Amino acid sequence: MILGDMIERNACCFPEHPAVLFEGRSLSHRDYARRVKKLINALAANGCSRQSRLAVLSRNCPEYLEVYGAAGWGGYVGLGLNYRLSAIEQIGILQDADPAVFFFESEYLARVETLRSQLPAHTLFICFDQLANPLDWALDYDTWLASAPVEPQAYRAHEDDTFLLIYTSGTTGVPKGVMLGNEAQLEQARVQALSHTAVQTDRMLIVMPFYHIGGPTELLTYWVAGATIVLHRTFDAADVLDSIAQLRVTSAHLAPTMITMMLDVQEQKPVDLSSLHTVCYASAPMSVALSMRARAVMGPIFMQIYGMTEAGLGTTLLKHQHILDGSPQQRARLASAGQAYLGTDLKIMTDDGLECKAGEVGEVCMRSKSVMQAYWRKPEVTAQTVRGGFLHTGDMGYLDEERFLFIVDRKKDMIISGGENIYSREVEEALLLHPAVAEVAVVGAPDPKWGESVVAAVVFKSDCSATQDELTEHCRAHIAGYKRPKYYQFLESMPRVPSTNKIDKRALRAPLWKDKTRQVS
Repeated sequence: MILGDMIERNACCFPEHPAVLFEGRSLSHRDYARRVKKLINALAANGCSRQSRLAVLSRNCPEYLEVYGAAGWGGYVGLGLNYRLSAIEQIGILQDADPAVFFFESEYLARVETLRSQLPAHTLFICFDQLANPLDWALDYDTWLASAPVEPQAYRAHEDDTFLLIYTSGTTGVPKGVMLGNEAQLEQARVQALSHTAVQTDRMLIVMPFYHIGGPTELLTYWVAGATIVLHRTFDAADVLDSIAQLRVTSAHLAPTMITMMLDVQEQKPVDLSSLHTVCYASAPMSVALSMRARAVMGPIFMQIYGMTEAGLGTTLLKHQHILDGSPQQRARLASAGQAYLGTDLKIMTDDGLECKAGEVGEVCMRSKSVMQAYWRKPEVTAQTVRGGFLHTGDMGYLDEERFLFIVDRKKDMIISGGENIYSREVEEALLLHPAVAEVAVVGAPDPKWGESVVAAVVFKSDCSATQDELTEHCRAHIAGYKRPKYYQFLESMPRVPSTNKIDKRALRAPLWKDKTRQVS
């Protein structure tokens, strides 16, 4: 089966049911399928062969989903371009991916005019929305689509086609294109739908940008069930809460930072969230303190997904496993990433390639049908990352006796002080339990005596503060003495990686290691 089979089934079985709700617009499953087929044929008529890359520079909108539909049904490759990147970064990605078509919305017209000079002359440019002044080098999307026939369908995807090309954030180097397969993404959606208990009557709110893996994953998860996507162009906490209340949203996919902002609004000006039965959080772990706060306000509706663009299906901590008043072991598992999905083979490996015992920290490695096909045009890096069928994530963690996965750090974030390994996540969890702390990131700094010392960058909640001595005293009850931060940096806000909005630890580390020939001791 291919993703197109899902689109076709929804159009046949639920033709009038909304596929997408977006800013007052409603697009049924039947209308969505018709528009996708016209798009496939319009692309073919313009010389785009199967597996041609379709680049998109746009915020979330239904047209974006139509391009991804053409990739999943017609055998093209969707490429969402991160609109937060600089022109130089975007040029690097585009030149690497070599797209045949560049879709964009008028908000980014000035940037597109810069980018087009760096792309081949045969690149087809198509603008999603109406321009005040038509361009002689870009087509209008709706006008262009209207001229294409629905039947016959020019191309049909193959199961082993590449469906999406998603570029990693580049935290550890030059961004790499992750190739995600068609049938693999369908399999991932089916397994995720089971864990989400997704049904056809659900309304799933998606605000994650579609250049990120989170948006497409949740889209497919709920469309497998024939459900409705409530699509948001950007994230605004009050707007999202209002949307949940007014459109009776049942499910949502959010990052922990988004949940925090929504709680801040909901606690001050509550709206009716009674329709909401599932909130999936990902992109970063949710601290135990935030988990407890969120459950108190919104109820037992939270589930966690752990994975990465390259790995697909990883682990999940289901709603019924978020136990706040259970045994010490059950409460401790709130800090875990849950258990492996059905069909995911999860191992913790040593640097020597041996499998770790329960409780022993090593690298998290995963194998499933949804693991990436490869890194685009990077066979050597692919071979280093996928070995023996297992994707080596670069995350450090351990499994408990019931195979709950605990992530303790990224490999590169491990701090060695006085010969002891310190995992920054454990220190961060301790500090996040302090009532004044909103965000924290822990890194290592050079120390003439101990090799490295622990440094904590802290952002306080609004109208809150704490001294270094108060935070040190707070940590005393939660972690060993050698793990406690030696230095603190009090910041107004954290530096962030543009593509994922995750805290940029490299930016925090850089000034600490300035003029050092090595970045670790």
